[in-house]
Amino acid sequence: MLEISRRNLIRGVAATPLLATVPGSPAAATPLKTASAPTAPESVTLGWLEGKPGANVGSTWGVPWPKGAVPADSPFALTAADGTAVPVQSWPIGYWPDGSLKWSAHALAADAPLSDSYVLSRSTGAAPSAAVTVSESPGSVTVHTGMISVVVGRRGSAVVRSIARGGTEIARNLELVSLRQTTAGDDDERRTSRERLTSSITSVKIEQRGPVRAVVRIAGTHKRRGRSWLPFIVRLYFYAGAEHVRMVHTFLFDSEGQREFIAGLGVRVGVPMRDELHDRHVRLSGDGDGLLREAVRGITGLRRDPGAAIRTAQVAGTRLPDPATWDQRVTTRLPLIPAWGDYTLAQLSSEGYTIRKRTKAGHGWIDVDSGQRSSGFGYLGGVSGGLGFGMRDFWQKNPVQLDIRGADTAEASATIWLWSPEAGPMDTRFYHDGLGQDTYPEQIEGLNITYEDYEPGFGTPYGIARTTELSFFALAATPSAPDLAALARTVTTPPQIVAPPAHLAATRAFGGLFSPVDRSTPGRAKVEDRLDFLFTYYRSQVESRHWYGFWNYGDVMHTPDVDRHVWRYDVGGYAWDNSELSPDLWLWFAYLRSGRADIFRLAEAMTRHTGEVDVYHLGQWAGLGTRHGVQHWADSAKQQRISTAVYRRIFYFLTADERVGELMHELVDSDRTFLALDPLRKIRTEPYTPDPHALSIGLGTDWSGLAAAWLTEWERRGPKAAAAERKLLATMRTIGRMPNGFVTGSGLYDIDTSEFAVAAKTVSVSHLSAMFGQVEICAELIDLVDLPEFEAAWLQYCRLFNATREQQAAECGTHFGNLILKQGHSRLTAYAYTRIGDATLAARAWQEFVATDGYTDASPWVTTRMQGPEVLNPVDDAAWVDTNTTALYGLAAIQNLALLPNV
Repeated sequence: MLEISRRNLIRGVAATPLLATVPGSPAAATPLKTASAPTAPESVTLGWLEGKPGANVGSTWGVPWPKGAVPADSPFALTAADGTAVPVQSWPIGYWPDGSLKWSAHALAADAPLSDSYVLSRSTGAAPSAAVTVSESPGSVTVHTGMISVVVGRRGSAVVRSIARGGTEIARNLELVSLRQTTAGDDDERRTSRERLTSSITSVKIEQRGPVRAVVRIAGTHKRRGRSWLPFIVRLYFYAGAEHVRMVHTFLFDSEGQREFIAGLGVRVGVPMRDELHDRHVRLSGDGDGLLREAVRGITGLRRDPGAAIRTAQVAGTRLPDPATWDQRVTTRLPLIPAWGDYTLAQLSSEGYTIRKRTKAGHGWIDVDSGQRSSGFGYLGGVSGGLGFGMRDFWQKNPVQLDIRGADTAEASATIWLWSPEAGPMDTRFYHDGLGQDTYPEQIEGLNITYEDYEPGFGTPYGIARTTELSFFALAATPSAPDLAALARTVTTPPQIVAPPAHLAATRAFGGLFSPVDRSTPGRAKVEDRLDFLFTYYRSQVESRHWYGFWNYGDVMHTPDVDRHVWRYDVGGYAWDNSELSPDLWLWFAYLRSGRADIFRLAEAMTRHTGEVDVYHLGQWAGLGTRHGVQHWADSAKQQRISTAVYRRIFYFLTADERVGELMHELVDSDRTFLALDPLRKIRTEPYTPDPHALSIGLGTDWSGLAAAWLTEWERRGPKAAAAERKLLATMRTIGRMPNGFVTGSGLYDIDTSEFAVAAKTVSVSHLSAMFGQVEICAELIDLVDLPEFEAAWLQYCRLFNATREQQAAECGTHFGNLILKQGHSRLTAYAYTRIGDATLAARAWQEFVATDGYTDASPWVTTRMQGPEVLNPVDDAAWVDTNTTALYGLAAIQNLALLPNV
């Protein structure tokens, strides 16, 4: 039951605004909101997401600040829990419209003292003892971390020309490789040939120069014999005092996926081998902290014993005594002991890997062992130094592979295969032949049976992308087993510094729509328990349903099949979710209020997936995303609601991740996509040809996606900030001028003026309009911009969606028809309450949340354990759960708990 008191009536209402303008704004007549007498904490206590790590490899994070409280040029200092001053690099990544700092980003050096927590304060900080430096020449960029020196090529194939430590070259000629074949090899004999293409650099840009963190962006393509394909963007990250280079590898799929196939995709690096064969070592990680530890020429297990101390030293990876001091029965026969030059660890599924080795090419492979899930880390080198290398989300993004070749020669190589050559070609062909759906009426019929919106030629992967994180460690010697295990853990789970939920909520940086987890009343405790239940269920489904794989990892399924006890992975639009109804936002808001690491990591994986795989980055549909389907690119509905920046914003501002920032910047001009593709082309009843001065754009899922990109560019002060601001404010003003505001449904947009034509008083309301981030974007905009007509239009929509037909007709001329998703829309009613102060809206919102559709007290709130033969694998099943309802319940619960009093 919800009780309203006068005291709580204005809970969540923004402070009375002052009028201001942004200097130089093209919309200078638009007043912008600033807080009255703003204050900010002098310091914020920060912690590690997963607790203090075992090894420090540096960390980058974001911190929000209240509106108007922190000057844009404010310095920052960092101290450890014991008061020790810690060097920190700080820079702005978001501004409030009044010019004050909204988000600051910070970097911790790799040689900084590890502390359980840190205090970030607004004062001048300490400088690093050994700063990152960047120097340039016409042909290269050289970065020194104080521990290693890295030369980055400006042209050619070598993205990294060399990595040296203490004057010793540890690695050289790091290049990207791909294997291309022109047939899928469907027949048993697989008559096909492969060609290898390597990276060709087209541009190098220094994005950050230190002193604690430096970032170099390299772009290019894979080339051979005039063929160029698979454009790439690689970012190299360097931290002061670091012995490693972090790589964020993105490739764009510029193929239709029908007549040429990726047979391998990887990163290869050369490793000089200086030590004697018995002092060279190979390490490969297995399950957990497991390690394969071998020497290239082993002297353990022989018929003759060189001595216990010698055997122990080799297993430990330390330098062996001069062989002249060994038992001579071993020393004189050393050349007769095979040297194992090649190793391969192949993880072709999430459930198993194999390791094998051979002496050299042309000779047989020997099985070493197998296991379930390798963490994807390896070491190649010797007692005088070597290279550690690893890939994050290794087994999750299968099929993957680690190769070591030529460890018995003067220069070995290590290859991290993002797509394993042993897996066969990557098959991106469309999964059916069209089923005769050649016309729009036939396609609508298909939609009515399989929920798939098919159209010939639209199920193409051309223009999608994938990003993967890798790390390369220049090590002075072969590390001990515990040290190697610690390095593997840092690759698997990079240490992440975070701000606490209370601070994130207090700043209202995301519109004031969440509050920290609170179980202070029975009603709140019940809702919190149900939120935990739903997250735990989805986390378990990822595992038990094996929602892993190169293209799949990070996504979840849409709807279960209650008869087969599976999710409808093979039924049209019921399969992969592709952000339908905002599970991305549910997870991120769940993290913001809880600070839970497991929620952060699942949300992070979803952000990496949905921002890259489900969105086009090249071609005619660049800037649009694909609706849910059996394949992530299969459905013919290419829309703003999937590509929307609102799903990426939170991760970006929490981590300052450059790739995700780049993704959002790509969307600033995506209003032009409406010239390329009409999202309503199959259901329009009137003739329509896209006109740049009268583009039909929906005021719900379309405009909210555009507005999210414009807002993000504006507050980041990106290269197109002025244009983004103009577009955002012009559309807000003209929506506010429409007689029925958002209830109008759509408007005619002029690309040149960025304005909607003021429409007649019409009613067109969809249950989907506000469910793809519009609630969240409008809450932020109303906090930022003082446009009473826009706020009134949004509050009208919020008040009326779940209102009675009579109330709808009284204001808008007619009712809204039969609407669903009332539980999801209860948060709109709650938001209207916080702005208007009408207690009846608060009471109505809670009733809409607990007693309409969606999940209620009548829902089971339990899982059923199922095992064979009813199911393929044991699983905790809850056939009553689907992702649409879960995402909307989660967001409604989180936002209602924040907005409504006395729950």
